[in-house]
Amino acid sequence: MSMLILGLVVFLGLHSLRIVADDWRRHQMARIGEGPWKGLYSLISIAGFVLLIWGFGLARQQPVLVWVPPNALRHANALFALVAFVLVVAAYVPRNHLKAALGHPMFAGITVWALGHLLASGMLHDVVLFGAFLVWAIAGFTVSRRRDRRAGVTYPAGTALGDVLTVVIGAAAWAAFAFWLHARWIGVAPFG
Repeated sequence: MSMLILGLVVFLGLHSLRIVADDWRRHQMARIGEGPWKGLYSLISIAGFVLLIWGFGLARQQPVLVWVPPNALRHANALFALVAFVLVVAAYVPRNHLKAALGHPMFAGITVWALGHLLASGMLHDVVLFGAFLVWAIAGFTVSRRRDRRAGVTYPAGTALGDVLTVVIGAAAWAAFAFWLHARWIGVAPFG
């Protein structure tokens, strides 16, 4: 469990700089340059992600049951994941209504993904992983929305084309992950 926690601290800690220390982050970026900052940020992110995955794999070898979720929540998680995929895609597809309304659909998508998995999983390592991502995503969304309001940020209005692309790409990515990649990469078949 300690490797999982270390990975979460490194990965989410680095991704929290904009949330808790945005001025320091900007100062460091100005001091060393944007390119070197992004390179260093990427290396530390990858290292944290590798530690997180490795730690999660190790923790799964010694499971500790916290609760037994009802089957209905396990099935509902597929719907949570579909919504999460669409929200994450909305962060990248230009001019969609989700981005226009939420401003930060990536944080919203991670929140929905983490909540769905937290409700559907009852092992301690799941609670630690998904609980950490849930808290981080809620904090990130809240701080980002507050920052947008202070700065008077508005997002471009959504269009029907942007919405259709967002839903189609998100649903296709969800289907590929749910029916094929999740079992291969995570070792858990969501529908089997």
